[in-house]
Amino acid sequence: MSLIVTKFGGTSLCDLERVQAAAQKAVACRQEGHEVIVVVSAMAGETDKLEDLGYSISTRPDPREMDVLLASGEQVSIALIAMAIQDLGVPAMSYLGNQVPVYTTECHQRARITEVGCEELRRSIDQGAIPVVAGFQGVASTGEITTIGRGGSDTTAVAIAVAMGALECRIYTDVDGVYTADPRIVEQARRMDRVTFEEMLELAALGAEVLHLRSVEYARRYSIPLKVFSSFIDGPGTLIVEEGESMEQPEVSAITFDKNEAKVTITNVPDIPGIAYQLLGPVGDANISVDMIVQNVSRDERTDLTFTVPRNDFEQSLEILRDQVIRLRREAEDPTLYEMEVIGDDAIAKVTAVGLGMRSHAGIATKMFETLAQYGINIQMISTSEIKISVVIHEDFCELAVRMLHSAFDLGAD
Repeated sequence: MSLIVTKFGGTSLCDLERVQAAAQKAVACRQEGHEVIVVVSAMAGETDKLEDLGYSISTRPDPREMDVLLASGEQVSIALIAMAIQDLGVPAMSYLGNQVPVYTTECHQRARITEVGCEELRRSIDQGAIPVVAGFQGVASTGEITTIGRGGSDTTAVAIAVAMGALECRIYTDVDGVYTADPRIVEQARRMDRVTFEEMLELAALGAEVLHLRSVEYARRYSIPLKVFSSFIDGPGTLIVEEGESMEQPEVSAITFDKNEAKVTITNVPDIPGIAYQLLGPVGDANISVDMIVQNVSRDERTDLTFTVPRNDFEQSLEILRDQVIRLRREAEDPTLYEMEVIGDDAIAKVTAVGLGMRSHAGIATKMFETLAQYGINIQMISTSEIKISVVIHEDFCELAVRMLHSAFDLGAD
């Protein structure tokens, strides 16, 4: 019998009716002749409520205690799903992350999965039960409860699929697949039958909320096929696989965006070796992810260094950099060398065109820039790779840019 890991997100468990529907899907998969493991998130909104409770008690809650608090959300889900499956006449057993166990690093709230124990899950399956596992959480080698970040249940599901040698991992969510753009913004957005891991990695990293980035990285590394389905309507979903020769390669596959961005600029930066490290090193030490970076040296050997960070880290980034500029000026033999200014803008958005076809099609950047110019949308930053072009624009023009680029690249066509 082949093993299928099925994962249900919070929106798929928004009420008891949806919990029962998820249980029915798991049982139906078993009735098709598969062994089944179910991974679940907390019910919709529960993690937010728990987080709000934590910040109501403390403005800076202890990360360890926040993990203990947030991990409780999935405990409700696994118990309800297990009971719903049992009510359908199939044995089920619920497991918290530390009961599987799902081993992680010791970094609270941002832990990474290092290993998944298989013995308990295999025992449960051999006894004829469907294991129901809490996603998003695990246990460090010290025995501490850890969480692996928002959206981490996807990663839990893929990690279990890899450890158990599953045939595939099925992700049930509130959309029926991966689209050429957010269908809430672009009415003509089209569901794609197949997406490569490489494209999905870019889409997940650049704002598409269908799958957690680390889950795609994990699935690609171990060649576990992913399928994205809707929890609410039946359909073929989207298959995420390795690139194949038979797969079509349009010049652009999808347009995505991310409004969770802020831009930081350091002006009057001296053109000396190591200055970028001296400025950005403390930002990285604070576990702040630096994304797009632009630096140009002017004739007077001064430059402006601009980069983007997650919007939630904007204020902390400004504070760190201003402190670092003061320190550099204080410790320098020539303080005038470090007369820099740190400024920022958190009213930006990143819009990206993604597609494997970019490797073999010329003129895509030209078409993208021309389209934005036609609608008076100013480009503040540009970043490219083999299969993507990203631009930073003012957030007020984000949705217009997505719609116009979607149309310009004929992504709504059949």
